[in-house]
Amino acid sequence: MDDETAEIELLEQNLNKTRQISQRMICSFDTRLAKLEKSILPLYTSTQILNRRASIDIDRALEKMDQVTSSVESMEEEEALILRGPQTGQLEKYWAAVERLNASIAFKSSDQDTAQTARLVETGAKKLTQLYTKLVAEVSSGSTPAPGAEWSMAPFPSNVLATLRQLVAFLRTLPLPSTHPSHPAAQAILTTLTEAQQGYADMRGVWAQKCLESQGKRCIDRADTIEPVPAGKEFGKWVEVVLIVCSDEYQLLSQLTPLTSTSMLGSSFNTLLMPILKLFTTTLTSLVNLIKKSLPKYSFLALAAYESMLSMQSQWDDLLSRRASETRKDMNEVKDGLNTLRAVCLRSFPEFLADLKLGAMGKGGELVNTGLTDFVVSTIRYMEKLPQVQAAVGSALLTLGDGNWKMGEGVQVGKVTTKSSESDETIVLEHFIYDVVVTSVNSVNTLSRSARRPAMTSIFLLNNVSYLRHHLLADPIHPALPSLLPQSAKDYLNSNFRTAKSAYLDSNFSPLVQTLTDDTKEKSTLLKSSATKEKLARFFDLLEEVVERHKFAKVMEDDEEGRETIGEEAVMLVIPALQRFSQKHRDNKNMKMSPEAIETQLKSIFR
Repeated sequence: MDDETAEIELLEQNLNKTRQISQRMICSFDTRLAKLEKSILPLYTSTQILNRRASIDIDRALEKMDQVTSSVESMEEEEALILRGPQTGQLEKYWAAVERLNASIAFKSSDQDTAQTARLVETGAKKLTQLYTKLVAEVSSGSTPAPGAEWSMAPFPSNVLATLRQLVAFLRTLPLPSTHPSHPAAQAILTTLTEAQQGYADMRGVWAQKCLESQGKRCIDRADTIEPVPAGKEFGKWVEVVLIVCSDEYQLLSQLTPLTSTSMLGSSFNTLLMPILKLFTTTLTSLVNLIKKSLPKYSFLALAAYESMLSMQSQWDDLLSRRASETRKDMNEVKDGLNTLRAVCLRSFPEFLADLKLGAMGKGGELVNTGLTDFVVSTIRYMEKLPQVQAAVGSALLTLGDGNWKMGEGVQVGKVTTKSSESDETIVLEHFIYDVVVTSVNSVNTLSRSARRPAMTSIFLLNNVSYLRHHLLADPIHPALPSLLPQSAKDYLNSNFRTAKSAYLDSNFSPLVQTLTDDTKEKSTLLKSSATKEKLARFFDLLEEVVERHKFAKVMEDDEEGRETIGEEAVMLVIPALQRFSQKHRDNKNMKMSPEAIETQLKSIFR
């Protein structure tokens, strides 16, 4: 038992020693392991950093490789898109491609890449301008407005106008030498845009000419078939439409042109206006040639056209001043045309007065009938139209000079100031109207003095003078005429009318009264009875002549009131003398008719 106990104790001692040795070994290993870890940790940390850096560089390298591959593929796609040109509904995509190519030029590493990209940008610009030209050509062709239709050009369709505005907005962003001097495609793009802009101006100008040409030709054709004043105003309306078209085209030009500099815009506008102004000049020349064929007939056509154009002169001057500066200084086609038309108008005034004077010559100076002369009727027609073109007449007369329409025969009644005014025009117009009235009346008087039959002459004179007075004063053919006639012209008309009326009564009815005058030398009853019989016979013979004469020589046919008035005066001249004579010789059986019957017969002459 003791032996076993001893062995157990021995074993326990050995076990404790073994534990102590193991503990010492473990502590030594931990210490050594900690030392090892401490010495290895920096190396491990550096290795981890290197591993991370290597991973990032590899990722970047792979990404760069992908970018290079993608860039090559993208360049090929961009080139294909650019060469294909803009497609309907994909304009934004095309613009974006051009913008990307344009932006990438600044980041290219080699000149070869930059040159290739610049060529693509230039090609894209050309493709876009081709689309621009195509759209403009589409809206600048087709059927023109028919003659007589509404005077306007076919407008831009709204969808095409919207597309053009977007397209132009992008074209204006392309690089140019003035904005991108170092861009390799800037000069080529400028040349492309310049050609496209000039093409736009040329197409729109030719199209406007075609649209306006038929309307202008219609004006010339109708000028010979309608009244002169409406024809002249119709031509003026056409000129106004030309002005409106040119103004509208300028607004479109300023909105739809890629190059907006003042010089380029002015040059393009000049190109646009050239065919339109050529049409204007040609049409005006045709009108002037028509007027010159018969100036008396077409004088108011010229005046009406002149008045219409005169009212638009300032608008035309403003519009034409927008052309290129070198053109604006040298020429103004509309002003030249206005001067040509004014020269024709200036000729019409002295020629009209000359025609009135020539009317006094008649046919060999003989009086053919008692009716109205052609020049008196033409005077009234002239005066009827004159207020309708008063502004043109006043302006032209002021340019001609006060009194110069007499072709050197008269003295100027007033001097024309260097700066015209409305009052100057009114004064000169009154002087001209006075001369027209005086010349017409004087020609009538001259014709009447050439006749040999006073009774017929007096009817002729009364008819023509009263016709002038009636339509100019008593019952004006135009409501504005009384205000245009100067007082001197009114007095001249009234004075000559009184003279003509007196001459008419004296030559036609005074002989009736003279036959009834008692002769104081006749003292015997027998002689008085014989003389009374002769007087009555003579009276009724003269009365019959008067009645017969007035059957074919009508008096004042166009003035019923005036005719009745002069009939009453004739009755008042004859009947009182006849009544006195019949009372003195009431027993005389040679009195064929009573004074009342004779009065009725006299009044019937003027009905």
